[in-house]
Amino acid sequence: MSAVNITNITFLDNPASFLSPFQFEISYECLAALKDDLEWKLIYVGSAEDETYDQLLESVLVGPVNVGNYRFVLQADPPDPVPLQVS
Repeated sequence: MSAVNITNITFLDNPASFLSPFQFEISYECLAALKDDLEWKLIYVGSAEDETYDQLLESVLVGPVNVGNYRFVLQADPPDPVPLQVS
């Protein structure tokens, strides 16, 4: 059984251009108090075949987390298009 369940993710400002910041509203429930913060990461997958094109766009810690329902907006700058180009 999981202590944290993601209940909804909404992509805000959709549709948006590729160079616009990403904004996600994330809703989750916590079923047991956590002793550590939750770490949320937004990773842009540049290629399904090669993880060297992946880009970490944002990483945040959220806490303390007690039993209950939570919601926050995770915003990140867009991916850098230069590393995505294949020569």
